Amino acid sequence: MATMKSVRTGTRNEVEVVEVERPVPGPRDVLVRIRACGICGTDTFFVRTGGTPYNIAGSVVPLPLGHEPAGEVVEVGSGITDLKPGDRVVVNPQAAPSGIIGCGGELGGMNEYLLIEDAVVGSSVAVFPDELSFGVAALNEPLAVARHCVNRSEAKPGDKVVVFGAGTIGLGATIWLKLRGVERVVVVDVVPERLRTALTIGADAVINSAEEDVTGRLIELHGEAADALGRPRAGTDIYIDAAGVAAVFNATVDAAKWGAKLVMVGVHKPSELIDLGAMLRSELTLIASQGYPTEIFEVTAELAEHKDRFAGLISHQVPFAEVTRAFELALTPGAAEKVIVIFDDEG
Repeated sequence: MATMKSVRTGTRNEVEVVEVERPVPGPRDVLVRIRACGICGTDTFFVRTGGTPYNIAGSVVPLPLGHEPAGEVVEVGSGITDLKPGDRVVVNPQAAPSGIIGCGGELGGMNEYLLIEDAVVGSSVAVFPDELSFGVAALNEPLAVARHCVNRSEAKPGDKVVVFGAGTIGLGATIWLKLRGVERVVVVDVVPERLRTALTIGADAVINSAEEDVTGRLIELHGEAADALGRPRAGTDIYIDAAGVAAVFNATVDAAKWGAKLVMVGVHKPSELIDLGAMLRSELTLIASQGYPTEIFEVTAELAEHKDRFAGLISHQVPFAEVTRAFELALTPGAAEKVIVIFDDEG
């Protein structure tokens, strides 16, 4: 029996590397050798909690990790005609029949090999060109999340936009906004290193909300407008919440002009600290953005075209042999921006 290494949740705040049976593809499946896989905030959430509760005698079942993989096809089922060994592919984790890859499903992308069940090009996998490294290709999934957020915003070149949160999603949204031609994109965060990265990848200005008055700075950068009561407010048209904290919602309400929009892509924990009633003063439109209904492979060609720009989102590339260290980095606040685990010497 052929085996492979697989990363899964262990006890709280720890991961385990276990030996499991290597999958064998059926007629409609392909087997992908994983060459790179990103670590996401969802992964760290599962690690912090020790896995996913399944109500099995009150226990917690170890969870296979990783939903941001890129790899190389090594085996194809007899019924597959549009994929071949050697194809470099990114994966749609939500298309797996056995459950979302790395997010509660039976399969995880932080493995040496990943079975793509019922493989369909354009639905479950997409082929990318040789000039795109596996490390940058592993950004495909989070960049699809960021692209959906920007699509939901309906931002136009003349709009004034602020992005709260300079993590992968927020910075990815910033790049998509700039590629769309939006001229005045401001990024807000509290980590100086992340704000420097934001400027590097194309933000027009940044605000350190730990040190600066956000509304005041937005008025300086986006001009002055008013809310429904005629009070001075920032001229910002679109607010993007990629941070997922109540302070962002409240900062938006405080700054929003009449008719502004707030797109929420960051995952919020339950909170009683937000003032929904204050939305009335600006008729603020709240738009939720979840996942990537159509964008998962919409981004792949542009990711390859602008690969050097997107590479700036990656702060650490860690070899699979040191995957425990990779998760330690991702779990430590401020230690890393985006961690990609590399399964060989090619980044």
